[in-house]
Amino acid sequence: MSAENHEKGPLTTGQIAKYCHVTHRGVLKWVESGKLKAYRTPGKHSRVSIEDFLEFLKKYNMPVPAVLLRPTANKKILIVDDDRGIVQSLQRVLMMENKYIIEAAYDGFQAGKKFSEFKPDFVILDICMPGLDGYQVCVNLRQEADSKHVKILAISGMSEPQEIKKIIDLGADDYLQKPFSNEVLQQKINELLWGTSA
Repeated sequence: MSAENHEKGPLTTGQIAKYCHVTHRGVLKWVESGKLKAYRTPGKHSRVSIEDFLEFLKKYNMPVPAVLLRPTANKKILIVDDDRGIVQSLQRVLMMENKYIIEAAYDGFQAGKKFSEFKPDFVILDICMPGLDGYQVCVNLRQEADSKHVKILAISGMSEPQEIKKIIDLGADDYLQKPFSNEVLQQKINELLWGTSA
């Protein structure tokens, strides 16, 4: 079945069993125990949305089937950086992938507003910004009710281990030191969003 077909409908427990290389009964147990979110059709069959299945895979550190990477490709990425040149550069790189919806915030205060309205899946967050810096922005974002699934990639020209440790401890998922190549950025995003470096 093609990725395009998946995009238009939920998954059956049989499909999930094949993707996870487990028995159909195993998938039903996940559903019954509440580990995997599902709903019932009028015919009493379990169905799982792609979003819930991907969330399940992430939670239990299971690989995402390649065929499912495309249907959820339109992930939302919020870039937070006070340097408009860097923002434009990042936007160009990400737009080349043709699979992201991109918004930008140019300071820490604007970041919070954009985060609430845009509801991104991924945040590229500069640490060194005037006013509200990346550390405080990271704390604020992690306090949002729906922020648990959001991946935060901190970026900065700083290379001190204590600064990197601090932003990770505050809730960032990973860190990139400026300047970085487009390839390294894309690899980090793929690892964090999809669990793959491809």
